[in-house]
Amino acid sequence: MKFKLASVALCLTLAACSGGNPFEDDDDSGTGDDGTTDGGTGITRDGVPPGTESPSAGTGLFRSEIPTDGGNGFARGISYDGDSDTFTVDNLAFDGANTYQRGRAVGSLGGGEFAVYEADAQYPDSITGAAVNQFTHRAIYGVSRNRDSDGDPTTQFAIVRTGAYIPYGFGGFIYQRGGSVDLPTTGQAIFRGQAGGLRDFDGAGALQYSTGDVAIAIDFDDFNESTGGRGDGVQGQLTNRQVFDINGNDITANVTTRINDLNSSSIQSIPAAIFTVAPGVLDNNGDLVGELTSRFVNDNGDVVEYESGNYYAIVSGDDPDEIVGVMVLENTSEFRDATVRDTSGFIVYRDPNVQP
Repeated sequence: MKFKLASVALCLTLAACSGGNPFEDDDDSGTGDDGTTDGGTGITRDGVPPGTESPSAGTGLFRSEIPTDGGNGFARGISYDGDSDTFTVDNLAFDGANTYQRGRAVGSLGGGEFAVYEADAQYPDSITGAAVNQFTHRAIYGVSRNRDSDGDPTTQFAIVRTGAYIPYGFGGFIYQRGGSVDLPTTGQAIFRGQAGGLRDFDGAGALQYSTGDVAIAIDFDDFNESTGGRGDGVQGQLTNRQVFDINGNDITANVTTRINDLNSSSIQSIPAAIFTVAPGVLDNNGDLVGELTSRFVNDNGDVVEYESGNYYAIVSGDDPDEIVGVMVLENTSEFRDATVRDTSGFIVYRDPNVQP
C-alpha cells in the first residue's frame, strides 16, 4: 500500500504490533497488573482487540488497536512520565525524539479531563544539525479520577494519530483497567462522563480534535446468557459533540455546514452517536465491544446515516463503578472525496455527581 504525503509517495513495510503493558511510568503513576493469568477465556471472541492474552475478571486488563496494513495499531511503547509531564510513543516515523510535550495551542480536552501532547515540529540532522520537518502527531491521554490502594489510576486510555498521510496513516490506541471487576447478575447501572478524540481523514491530510458527552447504561438482568457467556443489554450515546482545529478554534459550525451542503439538510449540531443494543457485547472479563451509528433527517424527510463504527471498552470496579474505552466512527457525509474518522477515548463513572 502506498501512503501519500503532500507531494511524496512512500511505500512502507508494516510491522506487527508489540505486546506488553502500556502506560509505563517512571514515578509508578498509572502502572498496573498486565492481566496475565491462567484463568479467563483468552482473546478468541470476535471483535475484541489484542492485548491481555488470558483475561480474567479478577485481574488487570489492557487492549490496543487492531493492527492493519493501513497503519492502525502501529504505535508501540506508549508510556507517560509524571515527573516531566511527557508522553513517549515508539514506532511512528518523523515524530521527533519519540517524546511528546504537553500541547501548546491545545493542552487538554473535555473540560480538562484529558491531556493533549504533541510531537516535535522539527528534529536535527544527526550530523549537520540541519532541521528536519516532522509530521503532525498528537496524543490524547485520559486517566481515571479514581485510584487503587497503591495510588494508581484505576483506568486509562491513550490515542495517537497524525494528519500527515493520505489515507489515514500510522497511529494507535490503548485502553486499560488496572485492577479487577465484579459484574452483577441483576439490576441496572448508568455511567456518565466525557469523551476526547482526534479526527483524521482518508483522502485529505488534516488533524482535528473532538469532544462530547458519553452516557452508557447496562442491564445486568437481560438479555439472558447466550453461547455460554453473558447476555447483558448495553445502551449508550455520544452527544453534545464539538470539533476544534489543530489550534483549538471551534469549527463545529463548519462541520454542520459541510454536512448540510452535501446532504440537503439543515441540522444545527453534529448527530448523536448511538450504541446498537444487542446481546453478547459484554463478557465475564469485563470486555465490552459493540457497534454504534449516528443518523440525521434531511430536508426531504429522508434518514441519512452520518457515521458507523465500533466501541471498545472495559468495565472496572467492584460495583462496578467505571468504564474506559475508545469509539471509532467514520463518515462520508462531510466531503465528496474523503472519509472522516473520529477516534475518541472516554472514561465514564457510576457517580450521581457526574452529569454531562
